[in-house]
Amino acid sequence: MTRLRKMMLEELQRRNFSQHTIRYYIHTVEDFARHFNRAPDRLGLRHIREYQAQLFQKRELSPGTVANRLAALRFFYIKTLKKAWSVAETPYPKKSHRLPAILSQEEVARLIDAADTPFHRTVLITLYATGLRCAELTQLKASDVDSKRMVIHVQGGKGRKDRDVMLSPKLLHELHKHWRRLRRKTSDWLFPGNRWHTADRPIDAKTLRNACRGAAKRAGLHHAIHPHTLRHSFATHLLEAGADLRTIQILLGHQSLKETPVYLHLSKRHLNATPSPLDSLQLKDESPQEE
Repeated sequence: MTRLRKMMLEELQRRNFSQHTIRYYIHTVEDFARHFNRAPDRLGLRHIREYQAQLFQKRELSPGTVANRLAALRFFYIKTLKKAWSVAETPYPKKSHRLPAILSQEEVARLIDAADTPFHRTVLITLYATGLRCAELTQLKASDVDSKRMVIHVQGGKGRKDRDVMLSPKLLHELHKHWRRLRRKTSDWLFPGNRWHTADRPIDAKTLRNACRGAAKRAGLHHAIHPHTLRHSFATHLLEAGADLRTIQILLGHQSLKETPVYLHLSKRHLNATPSPLDSLQLKDESPQEE
């Protein structure tokens, strides 16, 4: 471990950053140094601006991802190197506000039925039934499934916050079958890693992405589908079924209610509840004839 990496790691750990954030920040600084083939403490403002432009132009990363990369470099320069950082010279990119893609319930069923293994089927069912984030699902333990209260305990979700989500009877039945199928049950993880699911570590997010991508291809769903697509679908379908935004906020683990109303834009029930002003116009029955 290099001196700079050790220094940055200590600064991140002292602030109790999550393991995911620690890995992301360190990877970003390593990528930044590798791009210029120089030690990161020898790179300055000009290099940061060039790197930011390269992330947009050549790698075609989203504004949100570029902003996260800049946050990692900002932490490195301010907290690790104790150097000044100019927000004016390295502005955070303006984010575009796009509506997330969702699936209909029929498409969700097709996706789940197209899973290539029982393990992947259970993973997809759990993602949709709970609305969990990738990192939250991979960290689930068998003890988090509370069949008495019919909830799943999410330990240390985003922002290091715990919460409970509903445990559907259908999901509980699926998890019982999944648990019986596991070859080795000495692991605490609900979804153990490695090819045979016998490891003492959980599955990673890549496994979830591959399960979604493969099932979508076999189901003939041509738009890009990620694990987060099932989370958005979960929230939208809850809203269409009559759940209120506050309940959905709690289930999703959103810190603020401001993050949740986006699903109003996706819900067919809410979109169709308000008639178009065109419907109130008194128009002639016939269109003018073309010449």
